[in-house]
Amino acid sequence: MSNRAKVAAGGVAVGLILLIWLPFWAVLLIVLGVPAAAYLTLDPGQRRRLRRVSRKQLGR
Repeated sequence: MSNRAKVAAGGVAVGLILLIWLPFWAVLLIVLGVPAAAYLTLDPGQRRRLRRVSRKQLGR
């Protein structure tokens, strides 16, 4: 199993656990807020690099 698959499986597991323990709005806030906060912590050069890589993968 690749590292990305492990991360995806872990994310799904955490999401299901959160759905059981927290109300839906709190889960949605966490699921959307954590990646957004991580993106905002990047400096402008890292953001450009991330956008460039994402575009290349979309155009495959």
